[in-house]
Order: sequence, then C-alpha cells, then structure tokens
Amino acid sequence: MQISFKPILAGLLLVVASPWLAAEADTAAAQAYFISPSDGDTVTSPVTVRFGLKNMGVAPAGVDKPATGHHHLLVNTGLPALDKPVPSNEQHRHFGGGQTETTLELPPGEHTLQLLLGDHNHIPHDPPVMSEQITITVEE
Repeated sequence: MQISFKPILAGLLLVVASPWLAAEADTAAAQAYFISPSDGDTVTSPVTVRFGLKNMGVAPAGVDKPATGHHHLLVNTGLPALDKPVPSNEQHRHFGGGQTETTLELPPGEHTLQLLLGDHNHIPHDPPVMSEQITITVEE
C-alpha cells in the first residue's frame, strides 16, 4: 500500500498558514473606534480619550507584523494624505508605543476627534482603518 503525503502536507500548510490568512482577511473588516468620549459628549479638560480596535491588533511603530498597526489621534483636523506617513504635530498625535489611551488638555469649545491606524511606518492601511469623526464640547 502506497500512502500519498500530498493531502497531509496540504492540510498542514493550511493549518499553519491559516492564522496569517485570517489576519490578512480581517484587515478589510477592521474598525477603529472611541471607547470614550462619545460623539456629542460634554466634558471638562483634561479629557481622557480611550481607543478601541476590532479585527486587528495593536503593535508599536517599527514592528512590521501582519494585521497590526498603531493609533493616530486627529484633533480638530481632517484626514491627512492616506498614502504618506501621518504628520506629527498637535493635530496629528502619534501613539507609536501601542498606547490605547491618552489625556488631552483642550480649551473650552467644540472639538473634533478621529482615530486613524497607521502601519509600522505610520502610513495608513489600504483600505484605511479609522473611526468616525466625533465632536465633543469642552466646558470650563
């Protein structure tokens, strides 16, 4: 009796590769979101902002691992170019250490916030993984 190892090897390859295949497939379904605050909230400064992420993992900048990225918080600005590294300034705050929370000092008034995930080089994913833009009001 001759045993064919081709189906066995193919099955092993599928089992070994499936975590990476699943991770790659999940990037299209990934979503960044705010845990807090919520759209329309009235808050006082300093504001604690908590980030969430579905169907991807968080990894620090510089770590090139499939289906991961790190958060960028956009404050009072629109989306940057999605094919270049996210700028680093007061409107584009980087969390390259893999942080999922920050505290912001914001003056009284309305402010917009949006999350944008970047890859190991701070470049947004394709398709981009981002939250909806929310508006909060800071009271004195």
